[in-house]
Amino acid sequence: MTQLPLSADLIAEANARHADALDEDYDALGRKLARTGIDIEAVLGRVAGFSVAVPSWGAGRGGTRFAKFPIPGEPTNIHEKLEDCAVINQLSRVTPRVSPHFPWDKVSDFAALREEAATLGLGWDAVNSNTFQDQRGQAHTYANGSLSAQDAATRQQAVEHNIECIEIGRQLGSTDLTVWVGDGTNFPGQQDFARSLDRYLDAASQVYAALPDDWRMLLEHKMFEPAFYSTVISDWGSSILAAQELGPKAKCLVDLGHHAPNVNIEQIVARLHRFGKLGGFHFNDSKYGDDDLDSGSINPHQLFLVFNELVEAELNPRDGFNPSYMIDQSHNVTDPIESMLSSAEAITGCFAKALLVDRDALHAAQESNDTMMAFQALRRAYSIDVAPILAKARVAAGGAIDVLEAYRLSQYRARKAQERKAVGLGAGIV
Repeated sequence: MTQLPLSADLIAEANARHADALDEDYDALGRKLARTGIDIEAVLGRVAGFSVAVPSWGAGRGGTRFAKFPIPGEPTNIHEKLEDCAVINQLSRVTPRVSPHFPWDKVSDFAALREEAATLGLGWDAVNSNTFQDQRGQAHTYANGSLSAQDAATRQQAVEHNIECIEIGRQLGSTDLTVWVGDGTNFPGQQDFARSLDRYLDAASQVYAALPDDWRMLLEHKMFEPAFYSTVISDWGSSILAAQELGPKAKCLVDLGHHAPNVNIEQIVARLHRFGKLGGFHFNDSKYGDDDLDSGSINPHQLFLVFNELVEAELNPRDGFNPSYMIDQSHNVTDPIESMLSSAEAITGCFAKALLVDRDALHAAQESNDTMMAFQALRRAYSIDVAPILAKARVAAGGAIDVLEAYRLSQYRARKAQERKAVGLGAGIV
């Protein structure tokens, strides 16, 4: 039996105050779209079927490089994280899965954890391994690398941890393993570039061999941090080469923040799809070197352009189209629930806008080298306010018209501050 954390009556009462205005806005948008041959109900159906996972770790306050500033009511374990994730899904109705991180979210009974999530209306997304951080009682340090470490025992420890994550994922009902390593160097000459990659591929192949038949191994790249001179899997080129070397179940995961400034991420999306290696996305945003800002908070147009390529890829599936979508953010100055509610709306909104692109006009302009009309085909869709479509989809699924208003009316955070153990101050990541 599903037991959601917020009162359905509270959401219904909040929705009642906005229902008439939403109907007016939705009908007006429907008439506007109809003039260009778009059926708003068809778009509504696609939006209603869209979903994005939330990270268990994103339910808590992250740290700046120098400090962590916790807030009252922050979750302290996976059970409290699940409750917060259920709030996000109850209001937004587009985040029905949680992506766990191990050993952070480790419990003694994963079958019970799977049932616990189900009672909150949640399922499980990709499992994430952690070989970038030493744990209490760990036999070998990751200070000099994990899957690419010179020490064979350290590499074996990292392999075994990833295989353990696969087994945990099987118990939870997941079918994806996300592998990100912080392996790299801070000084020229510290490691041999070729040999470190060889060691990574050898260790990763052992993890790959342990994948069940219906699983994928999602390789995540990052240009820098914590290694600032070189990183073993530093860009999409390294990622796709590694994925091709490992085999068909290895795919590339694109974190929107893990790129140099002004990199054309939407072109990367198209390239990865072209070669059958587009595995999924970690949605966030970036301004300088901060790779975990709220989705769409800095460059919403880029997020739209990414979804434009995803819609194109779906229409031309080649070897298939099944990317995994997840929010991956660090919430240092906001309530994490509010940030993920806002981000979920931004992500879904860009998906909806991409559905509105006149593909025939776009392709015709491209084929005739009509640069301005090709650009305008995208700009027209991007300029449309799709909020009424998103709100209608939420209401139909039992969510809130105004997600932030309903959340604040619930006083959920204040109630949790009274119930939960306080999180202590942190020293940050310096």
